[in-house]
Amino acid sequence: MTSGPVRIAIVNDYDIVVAGTAAVLDGFEDRVKVVELDSRMPVVSDVDVVLYDSFGQVQGDAIDLDTLMQITSAKLVIFSWNTDPNLVSRAIEAGASGYLHKGLDGDELVGAIEAVHSGQRVLPSGQDADTFGRWPGDEFGLSARESEVLALICQGLSNQDIAGRAFLGINTVKTYIRTAYRKIGVTSRTQAVLWGMQHGFEPDRRRLIVDG
Repeated sequence: MTSGPVRIAIVNDYDIVVAGTAAVLDGFEDRVKVVELDSRMPVVSDVDVVLYDSFGQVQGDAIDLDTLMQITSAKLVIFSWNTDPNLVSRAIEAGASGYLHKGLDGDELVGAIEAVHSGQRVLPSGQDADTFGRWPGDEFGLSARESEVLALICQGLSNQDIAGRAFLGINTVKTYIRTAYRKIGVTSRTQAVLWGMQHGFEPDRRRLIVDG
């Protein structure tokens, strides 16, 4: 282990999600140091922990660890609203060192990252809040789950595919779609995709090295 703050990279397909998580950690520079922010890019910096935000992403054992972590030996931590025990187990078996729920506040998140860095395996403990960080569409009143479902629609997934990706029941997916459509003022999938592409729901591709 390195001495000093734990060096981390934050990974997700959306800049706003990555930046939102980094912003919450801004007050903990003495304990964690955000070194790299990646949107659809593999980690290249020397870091201790990679924090993989699962918003709109493949999950569990579907995560392509070889691509994501191709030149780093850092520990991978999944950061997600989806804490189905089977999903958590599959992620750990695939090589993740920790699995954290987004109901954690900043101090709890930092403590969990430190614990993983020290060699502990940290698993979710049942928080229900979904207010951590930011996500596309939050300024329009979309909840984190509504936004994730809309993001997956914009990626071309069917309702059944979304249910599988987000580990939600098909009726729950349909409910999120209805409430999201109402909030953004659309009535069809085509309109929803057009709205999404105009409001930050197209995945980004960027790497920001904060500290080499």
